[in-house]
Amino acid sequence: MALITLPRPHFYSSGLQTCRILTCLRKYLGPDKNKSRKDMCQGFFSPQQEQFRVYFHHANCRKHHSEKESKPNPVGSVFFQTAAWDRFEQSNGHVDNQRFYKELYSFTSSEQVLKFVTTLETLSDTMAAAALYRISEVEKEKSGQKMPKTVLENEIFRALCFQFEYESTNLSDTGLVTALQALTGLHVDPQSNLLVNLIMECQNRLQQGHMTIHNLCILGECMVKLQNPNCAVLKEIILQLQGQKLQECTPEEIVAIYTLLQTAFGEVIQHQDFLDQLNNHCISLVHKFSPLVTSQILNALVTLNQTQAFPLVVKLCIHSIKFVSQFTNEELGKVLEGFIHFGYTDRFFTQALEEHVSTCCLTMHPESISKVMQYCSKKLILSKPIFDAVSESFVYQAEIFSPLQISHLIIPFGKLNYLPPNASLFFRKLENTIRTRFKDFPSQDMLNLLHSCTLIDHPPVNYVAKLFSPYFLQKLQVQELGLSKSSLAQLTQLYLTVVLECPFYKGPKLLQRYQVKSFLIPPYLLETPMDLPLYKTVHVALIDLLKARIYFASRVSTPCCYTVDIEIKLDEEGFVLPFTSDEDVYKRLALCIDDPKRFCLNSHNLLGKEAIKQRHLRLLGYEVIQIPYYEVEILPSRYEVVKYLKKKIFPHRYRFF
Repeated sequence: MALITLPRPHFYSSGLQTCRILTCLRKYLGPDKNKSRKDMCQGFFSPQQEQFRVYFHHANCRKHHSEKESKPNPVGSVFFQTAAWDRFEQSNGHVDNQRFYKELYSFTSSEQVLKFVTTLETLSDTMAAAALYRISEVEKEKSGQKMPKTVLENEIFRALCFQFEYESTNLSDTGLVTALQALTGLHVDPQSNLLVNLIMECQNRLQQGHMTIHNLCILGECMVKLQNPNCAVLKEIILQLQGQKLQECTPEEIVAIYTLLQTAFGEVIQHQDFLDQLNNHCISLVHKFSPLVTSQILNALVTLNQTQAFPLVVKLCIHSIKFVSQFTNEELGKVLEGFIHFGYTDRFFTQALEEHVSTCCLTMHPESISKVMQYCSKKLILSKPIFDAVSESFVYQAEIFSPLQISHLIIPFGKLNYLPPNASLFFRKLENTIRTRFKDFPSQDMLNLLHSCTLIDHPPVNYVAKLFSPYFLQKLQVQELGLSKSSLAQLTQLYLTVVLECPFYKGPKLLQRYQVKSFLIPPYLLETPMDLPLYKTVHVALIDLLKARIYFASRVSTPCCYTVDIEIKLDEEGFVLPFTSDEDVYKRLALCIDDPKRFCLNSHNLLGKEAIKQRHLRLLGYEVIQIPYYEVEILPSRYEVVKYLKKKIFPHRYRFF
């Protein structure tokens, strides 16, 4: 491979075209030509940073397949800040390349990368392209869509750009597509001569049909970003990928294909057969996947919504168990997103996650902690080690969490009805955080957060007045494009909680038009419908016990929005009254037929929405009797169910009217 050499202070060229380039380059890089350099900078770059016109100066990289050229002759010198290119040499070997890339990816700023480039004796086109790509990575992390002027005006950066523009035909395939990828990431103007030349050369190489899978995928991603997912170049790339032998692909090449298909989501619909073939092939390769590859493929399957690839998803999820402690924060987040999206749970994964979070929670990234809690919330997993560690982390470093992350972190405590051991410190910290950052929270997130506190018997009395204010309700309505039934139900339950549990509250009330009449509405955020098989079992046994269907009512709506599964009325002397009777009613029994959906996963811990329902029914005067599924299902016969209900409902005696 041809190499660019960087001793001081000469710049050699072997062709007339490059000689002209160097003459132009000298005019603005020479130490005594500051004014000319400024003028040329203005010509190369638009005055606004949003649109970059970067021209890349590449010093005499030989054509990647040519070996006939003679030794270059000096044509003059161009002075850089520390070094200049002057001759070609052969590669110093694989070890030097490894050292280069290891050091390159240790840098965290563009200035460090460019300074490092000037210290090298030799630089191949792939190394130069890798340096540009590293610049694009660090700038994306720091400034997003904009690149600092210090980078744009850097002489080494401009010299590299100039070379890539005028020597595009002499680049290796890897150097070519990597440079295009880097410049695309730096938001270079697609109409600039630099990108036009690189794209044209990429198209020429594509037509030759000799590009590797990895290079094809990089080129495809660039085309999607520069044009659109339906461009002709992308279609040709996917056709060439379909012609490859998947059996010979490495895991890294498989990831590259998935990443391309993930980027070109719209185009993938037309090539689902190819994606199905890729999914089926991956099943046999899962055992070879590293933590990075595992997380990347799971993430691609989520983006592509490959629900039909569930066997692959299961194998990836099982394979990820041994990597839980090895995943980076970003990788762990992608894996958890895969578990959430495909609805998969694994107790061994949960155990590994418990060990990892318990040990590393204080040092984990806030987004990772947030994603762990979202996973527990979505799958209804009440993991006390995880919840305790997260509550401790929040108490000690709540400031590092964003409003959205705080919302994702707090909501599972209410949803799964769990108070951590440090509950007093936990809620004190939460109240202080809300007080100082209330305006930073989106309206919907604030409503979800405060409602979750209500579920675990910690009503946010100090902030209810703000939630019921016209200003907050208007903001909530704008955010949701109209108040949803779920939000109205949450507001209603908050208001009901204040009325029943906080009689000292004297603030504004929730207007009637914002209140719902029943909590038993889809998507059933505040009440869970009865399980029909379990209800039938209890229903038949109650008829045997009470001797007639008239003595109990089912699915009874209350004035306070809740629906009672089964209601039994008693008079003052303990007689059972017909459910149609409204006179002489002294006591009302509310039977809660609790099936597994009303509990946390693999637990006897009621969900928060069921716990608050039973709490409010008691405050409304009902005697709540819980009939959980795990007590009924173990009974061997109908007779045993009747005995169980008699003991549960009438522990002492009962009589009929």
